[in-house]
Amino acid sequence: MNTLFVKLIGTLAVILVVASIIGGSNLLHRFFGNRRSWKYVLIAGLLGGIFGIYGNISGIDYNGAVISVRDIGPMLAGFIGGPWGGLLGGLIAGAHRYTMGGITAEACIIATCCIGTMCGLLSDRYHERMIKPWMALLIGAAMEVFHLCIVLLMVRPFETALDIVQSIALPFIIVNAVGFTLMMAVMAYIENQRTMTMERSRLQSELEVATIIQQSLLPPISDTYPGRPEFDIRGYMRPAKQVGGDFYDVFFLTPDKIAFLIADVSGKGIPAALFMASAKITLQNCVRDFIDLSESIRLANDSLCNNNEAEMFVTAWIGILDIPTGEVDFVCAGHNPPVLITGQGPEYIRHRGGFVLGGMEGLTFRPQHLDLKQGDVLFLYTDGVTEAENAANDLYGEERLENLLSSLKTPDADSVIETVRKDVADFVGGVDPSDDMTMLCIRMN
Repeated sequence: MNTLFVKLIGTLAVILVVASIIGGSNLLHRFFGNRRSWKYVLIAGLLGGIFGIYGNISGIDYNGAVISVRDIGPMLAGFIGGPWGGLLGGLIAGAHRYTMGGITAEACIIATCCIGTMCGLLSDRYHERMIKPWMALLIGAAMEVFHLCIVLLMVRPFETALDIVQSIALPFIIVNAVGFTLMMAVMAYIENQRTMTMERSRLQSELEVATIIQQSLLPPISDTYPGRPEFDIRGYMRPAKQVGGDFYDVFFLTPDKIAFLIADVSGKGIPAALFMASAKITLQNCVRDFIDLSESIRLANDSLCNNNEAEMFVTAWIGILDIPTGEVDFVCAGHNPPVLITGQGPEYIRHRGGFVLGGMEGLTFRPQHLDLKQGDVLFLYTDGVTEAENAANDLYGEERLENLLSSLKTPDADSVIETVRKDVADFVGGVDPSDDMTMLCIRMN
């Protein structure tokens, strides 16, 4: 009895390993389509038959009967290939068993074909249930009891059949039932991994589309837009993930007045990106529709507070440039202080700002004022610059940014952004960014 158990379990282990490799490689789905195609059914039947043949070869002869885990092959073929796959697997494994001879040869070929077909019919109707351990164990045990009943009905003399069945029933049923259960567990795991892979692929594709959409929301700043020789402006945005919550915007209010802003939504990823789109549209509409900057930001804040169930907020720095004079009216809503670079060097604009947008209704925002002269550069950024961390968890910091900007000679908007971007990248090394990084730079010509 012990020898029989060990032999059957050893054979079963080989079949499980090979089935796992084939199932995990996704060969059936990749080359033979879905489980309803004739190619898929054919290959499933052939694989089941091969497993059955291996079970025959590795079986133990007992009084003219070959005791093996042959039925696992056709049962697997029926599960993955339906009744036709199970029947084909049963025919192949049964035919091979028949060539081996013995008093149970005819009974085995009939039992094996019936078992493969029945498992296929059950799979067609209860495919999802069959992978549950208790159901697989019950089906596996029932199939082997059926097999032994066929032996009792067909093998003569009956006393010999009864002796065989009584001697092998326990290990035969247990090993095959447990084997089928383990096989279903392997199949369930593989199916789950395949589903997760497909879901990740789908999500990745959607995130790539979301990235493109988010980039399209940013203004198309180039040599032709805004297209005014009085100043240069450039922007840069790099999300920590595929999509982020930072954004900048540039748009004309009148032919001689242009609004520009930079903002940072709390959080990262898809939630921040959705709130970013709402905040960008809200700010643009309010600034365009209301002449008074203080009033437009107040209304934008109240609008962002409404239906803000996610309780997100956004910091922002909004400026309106009078192009002929270089005068800038601005509002700071809890955002990082920008840097003004003049002939005397860089200096942080640390005017007292207001509260963040979307955090509380009914707030007022007092506008401030600055003058941009010829050659002056105004550099706006989000905290993804100054709070960038290296491997030692050191922050990039405002002091390093100020020293870097001090080293620039006659900086233009492009060179400021590119220099800061490279310096931050050198500082963090290979550390993945923990926050979105966005910059906007204006130079008066």
